[in-house]
Amino acid sequence: MYRFLLTPRWWGINLFVVLAIPFCIFMGTWQLGRFEDRVQTHDAAEKQPAPGTRAAEPIDDLLPVDTVTSGRPATATGRYADQFLVPGRELDDKSGFYVLNMLRTDSGKALPVVRGWLPGEPGHTAVPAAPTGEVTVTGDLQASENAGTAGVDTAGGLPDGQLGMISAASLVNLVPYDVYDAWVTLQDTGSSGALRPVPAAVPQGTGLDLKAFQNLGYTGEWFVFAGFVLFMWFRLVRREAEAARDLKLGLMDGADAYADADADADADADADAGKGAGTNTGPTDPADSDVSAGTA
Repeated sequence: MYRFLLTPRWWGINLFVVLAIPFCIFMGTWQLGRFEDRVQTHDAAEKQPAPGTRAAEPIDDLLPVDTVTSGRPATATGRYADQFLVPGRELDDKSGFYVLNMLRTDSGKALPVVRGWLPGEPGHTAVPAAPTGEVTVTGDLQASENAGTAGVDTAGGLPDGQLGMISAASLVNLVPYDVYDAWVTLQDTGSSGALRPVPAAVPQGTGLDLKAFQNLGYTGEWFVFAGFVLFMWFRLVRREAEAARDLKLGLMDGADAYADADADADADADADAGKGAGTNTGPTDPADSDVSAGTA
């Protein structure tokens, strides 16, 4: 009864099933692994001491920035140079901007330093001047921003002196010296009190955020796809077996039997795709109704 499984038509169907199911399982397992990695990273970050409680270290000793060094206090010595305002940044649900200065170090490279946050719009709010002479700063280390960072402006077209993204890739086009691929945010903003400190952000990919649960959702989708493929294969086999049985019992000839099996499979697929939709069995064109009436 199941000899039809060896026909060329079914060879193609079987090959598709044999390849599709392992692929779906592989992709589901991979997505599950991504979710588990995020959970483990989150747990490890929770067990780490608060970055701000650790002793400050030279900036060069903490690079490159990763999930361990992000937020750690870093120190650097140099002189403040170019200043940029970073608009569109919120603090305590208020709109404002960051005040960022480039700290030229003895090595020749410059470290972007966010001295603080101010409410309002750049150009309409007075900005405290940066300290002059050689200074040593201590700030929480942060990785360069990217297009996915909250508050980043990637549209461009900002006025001179404003910056949409704090990153070495953005700054190298604006200053004539090398830039560290990192930045620091000062928690001691000076005695003026106008600037408010910008809290260090947690490193990306270390929390149970939306992306983590997206990985979990994709895991379920891939396993559902695998089950759907197997279900449809069994359904097609059953229909074909019923057609072969009817043919063997002489209930219909070969062409009718396999045509009915294909029609049943198509009907099942249509029912699955549009379950609950109404069926219009009458003529849909008024002209068809007139012709039918005239013929009668």
